[in-house]
Amino acid sequence: MLAKNKETPWTKKLNSQARQAHADRAWSAIQRFYANCRLGKPGKKGYPKYKKFSRSVEYKNSGWKLSADRRQITFTDGFEVGTMDLWSSRDLVWYSEQQISRVRVIRRADGYYAQFLVDWDRREEHEFQGKMTGIDLGLKEFYTDSHGNTVENPRYLRKSERRLKMLQRRVSKKHTLGKKQSNRYHKARQALAKQHLMRQ
Repeated sequence: MLAKNKETPWTKKLNSQARQAHADRAWSAIQRFYANCRLGKPGKKGYPKYKKFSRSVEYKNSGWKLSADRRQITFTDGFEVGTMDLWSSRDLVWYSEQQISRVRVIRRADGYYAQFLVDWDRREEHEFQGKMTGIDLGLKEFYTDSHGNTVENPRYLRKSERRLKMLQRRVSKKHTLGKKQSNRYHKARQALAKQHLMRQ
């Protein structure tokens, strides 16, 4: 359906399974909306909205290939992105490409990220020691345990909110209504987006 749209001819370059994944997400949103209506869910029903700027693309089992050492990923569809290096805290060398069912590429403020959906049976065994510790979260101290140990509240949220407020003012000052935005505006917008990313 997306490939036949005359307004978006570039979708023909995208892998067919990636287009199907976007269609699946759209149908899932529509079905969830009608299900909420049928159930009489109070408040907003989750009306599907058109996403003008999509920052992610999802591949299934084609359109991409991992290198032998799992340090690089190559995209083979019509966009000709080529090969990208992977910097990961998890070592993908332990998984075969048959175990990876989906790959999602996401653009964020500080770069591009690749998410891998891996079929893996994880089992963890713990030996219960019989020791229990109660933790009380608070505003003055971050937490106090049942043994009397306390950890001071670093108040990262308040510091982050002050910087966020300053960056939002900077973006507002550089925004010009009805005109093409300057490079300084886009730099300020990028700094604001990175600060939002740090707060997640």
